[in-house]
Amino acid sequence: MNKPELVIITGMSGAGKTVAMRSFEDLAYFTTDNLPAKMLPEYWQMLLTTKNVAKAAVVIDLRAEEFFSDLVQVVKAMMDENRQQQYNLRVIFLDATDEELVARYKETRRHHPLTQGAGTLIDIDNERRLLAEIKTLATEVIQTSTFGPRELRQYIVKHYGDSIAHSNLFQVQILSFGFKYGAPMDADLVIDVRFLSNPYYDPTLRDLTGIDAPVADYIWQSEGAELFYQKELDILQWALPRYRDEGRSTLTIAFGCTGGQHRSVAFAHRLTQDLSTFGPVSEYHRDMNRRKDNGVRV
Repeated sequence: MNKPELVIITGMSGAGKTVAMRSFEDLAYFTTDNLPAKMLPEYWQMLLTTKNVAKAAVVIDLRAEEFFSDLVQVVKAMMDENRQQQYNLRVIFLDATDEELVARYKETRRHHPLTQGAGTLIDIDNERRLLAEIKTLATEVIQTSTFGPRELRQYIVKHYGDSIAHSNLFQVQILSFGFKYGAPMDADLVIDVRFLSNPYYDPTLRDLTGIDAPVADYIWQSEGAELFYQKELDILQWALPRYRDEGRSTLTIAFGCTGGQHRSVAFAHRLTQDLSTFGPVSEYHRDMNRRKDNGVRV
């Protein structure tokens, strides 16, 4: 059984703490932002007794300077109490060069949280001085000067995510729909299969769906269906790892036919099965039963 894990995220303002926290959240860590340092030990003990919370990431920084001053003492005490390593305690310090931090402030047009009107470089220098001691306690210093948000996320996923969490980060959602009811607004890829023969015009198939074997057999035996599906599958098997590595958390693939009952359902159902080894894949047929429910002819 894996040990509980507490990650304390701190560091320079503008160095990427928000991106880091969201990345840990994607890795199924229980995350908290801007926690007063004095509350950390009690907060962690509470989480340890909470069901299904085995990993937590906490951001503590200088936004509330009066609370931050206790962090060094708190971390030292927790490290001392954890000599038997009942849990994994990590302190991540995010840093960047002065030049890069100034550039980021200019780009976002935001003030430094410690600004006193003397200039951003002086504010950064003051912050470095206040953070110097906690930096010496860090289990890792991550230099983000050459990282964008995507690169920082990839770094954290690679170094702090286990294989299961990593594989679950990217989820593929496959749905079918009928164009007559409107295309789904949240689809990333829309594939139109209306050019294929329509089982609706066979009275023996009209009330069935694309999941039923007689309809599926009709569709896959129709001209062009198998070739088109294999070409789409080849493209998706090539593209999905690239979508994942780009930093996406979900990709929605939508197949559309006229009423969303036959052709699109068969394609979506088969693709769900063929991509099942890729990672988490969900299947949803938005309009499959709409004609039956409404008593409307397609």
